Amino acid sequence: MFRPKVPTMPQPVGLAAPPAVVEPATIKPGTSAPPAPVAPVPPRPAVRLAPGTALVLGGGGTAVVLVVGAVLVSLLLAVALTATSVAVCAVVIRSVLTRR
Repeated sequence: MFRPKVPTMPQPVGLAAPPAVVEPATIKPGTSAPPAPVAPVPPRPAVRLAPGTALVLGGGGTAVVLVVGAVLVSLLLAVALTATSVAVCAVVIRSVLTRR
């Protein structure tokens, strides 16, 4: 039950094709292919924003900054409250232990 069982390799069935013969390529020194011509890249058009689009982008960016700021401030407040409660607990435990 606890002995590992080694699987047996199945034997090939049918006719097997002989391996293909690969001949090495001959390389002549001193010959190189000419460089391929590079097509010129057309210049990208400048992005133009309408006044309404710029206003929407500015408002969206402001909203993102306000939301991220609110999240960071709430995290900082949570850390401060936790540190304060731990400090109060430490003072109470210390005063209880010193009275004994």
